[in-house]
Amino acid sequence: MTTKTQIANRDIVLQIKDLRKSFGDNDVLNGFNMELYQGESLVIMGKSGSGKSVMIKCLVGLLESDSGYIRVMKNDITKLDQEALDILRADIGFLFQGSALYDSMTVRENLEFPLRRHTKKFGEHIDAEALVIEALENVGLVSAIDLMPSELSGGMKRRIALARTLIMKPKIILYDEPTSGLDPITAKEIILLMQDIQRKYGTSSLIITHDVDCARVISDRMILLIDGIDYAMGTFNELAKMDDPKVKAFFKH
Repeated sequence: MTTKTQIANRDIVLQIKDLRKSFGDNDVLNGFNMELYQGESLVIMGKSGSGKSVMIKCLVGLLESDSGYIRVMKNDITKLDQEALDILRADIGFLFQGSALYDSMTVRENLEFPLRRHTKKFGEHIDAEALVIEALENVGLVSAIDLMPSELSGGMKRRIALARTLIMKPKIILYDEPTSGLDPITAKEIILLMQDIQRKYGTSSLIITHDVDCARVISDRMILLIDGIDYAMGTFNELAKMDDPKVKAFFKH
């Protein structure tokens, strides 16, 4: 586990300050703040409807915030045009909660798809086959290369989705409920895989999860998103020991 001192000495790769977003009279984010450091695993937990998904969408430019500041790898995303935003997104991996594989494509074709969209990152003459094999080796599923998503189990789909994220060699990976819908054994396998990827590539990981066990194992730091703000922040053990009723509610089993 990376210590807080080690983290504090690293570069900030993602920073959000005073982020606010409302939908009509519904104030979802009320001044949310966070910093993600190079090589860190930061977990954000919050109840359903607390604004986690809204925050992620603002972060990658899919939603426009009402106010606030979002800086990704020294780029203020609110000031980027579409082309610059697309280039930046090539360095941000996203593991969707439902895996989001294309049902009509084989595993190979699913992994090749982002390569075709982001030729500027690798050049026109990339060795797609080698990149696909490497990504599948990282998740232990080379044997599934020519299968269709309908032939995969839930855990295999999650691994393939992670391989599709890894194929772009991202500097930051955003995980949206990575263990949701998986049985405990498969969930543990996904958590261990996330840790292996962190060690191998030194990626910075932002993990949205309701899974307390996942947060305990994977997090260097945690932020509890409550009432639209970064209500509490610290290591898993620090937060688990807090007496605040709103914080304690997250750690009840």
